[in-house]
Amino acid sequence: MLAAMHLAVELAPKNKRGLSLANPVMTASGTFSNGLEYAKVFDIQRLGAIVSKAVTLRPRRGNPQPRIWETAAGMLNSIGLQNIGVEALIRDVAPIWATWRTPAIVNLAGESVDDYVELARRLDGVAGVSALELNISCPNVDNGLEFGTDPWQAGRLTQAVVRETGLPVIVKLTPNVSDIVAVARAVVDAGADALTLINTFPALAIDLARRRPALGWRSGGLSGPALKPIALKMVYDVASSVAVPIIGCGGIMTGLDAVEYLMAGATAVQVGTATFVNPRAPLDVLEELEEFMRRQDIEDVHALIGVARGEVNDDRRVPAKHLHRRRR
Repeated sequence: MLAAMHLAVELAPKNKRGLSLANPVMTASGTFSNGLEYAKVFDIQRLGAIVSKAVTLRPRRGNPQPRIWETAAGMLNSIGLQNIGVEALIRDVAPIWATWRTPAIVNLAGESVDDYVELARRLDGVAGVSALELNISCPNVDNGLEFGTDPWQAGRLTQAVVRETGLPVIVKLTPNVSDIVAVARAVVDAGADALTLINTFPALAIDLARRRPALGWRSGGLSGPALKPIALKMVYDVASSVAVPIIGCGGIMTGLDAVEYLMAGATAVQVGTATFVNPRAPLDVLEELEEFMRRQDIEDVHALIGVARGEVNDDRRVPAKHLHRRRR
């Protein structure tokens, strides 16, 4: 018989506050609102963590409609960082998060280093906020990729935020860069506790009836299954170059997709676009991951992390030869 399954992971092992997740399945920023609405649909307390909508210093109305466009094997979005602003988040949302056992990670977006620093300062010590995720890679606003495509800029921003907060700092990287490993190394050297790979990819669709770009802001970010092979390779490449946990994100629709990311070197995963099709998708992914581990007689999720790289990073992990053993 299979012993009790161990799913817990740690995303900020070097941070004094830490970021412990009961399991590796998270939600992705911008696809789950702030979690409050979804809490009415299923028990989100079973998830490892939720990530908020991107929050800015002041409320934003976002981009003109239409903002979402379905594509083959995915979708384009151009929300434009619509959000209630950090003060409303602290006043109205964080107190609810504080009653949850599932950690809430706040995704930050700004137009300058000072914006990010001020956001981090205001959120530091706020009950209900467990960590920060720096959105330095949004393709849906002017200059949204400015920090994420340059290693020096990305490192400078990360260092400034880390100096301002004791919260774990996660940096979300863009695929729209010639050398993502260089950016990853720069932000880790600057003090990032973990990385999220990857954000959406800049893309365009044409509305044939209107003979114009389909989205109100013209272009948007491509997400969904079409993005998965790109994201998976980037996770695989970065995993061998940095010594912090990686959160895989891009096209995760099933638990088997999550397993691929873990095997490529991710410690956790974020489910995003799938929730537009199935609001319960993050929980489905978790349950399918658990079922895969049961079928494979795997007791500890760490046995999967990096196994496609032939790595063993934890004493609790089992040799790769046992991943496909039959149950007794």
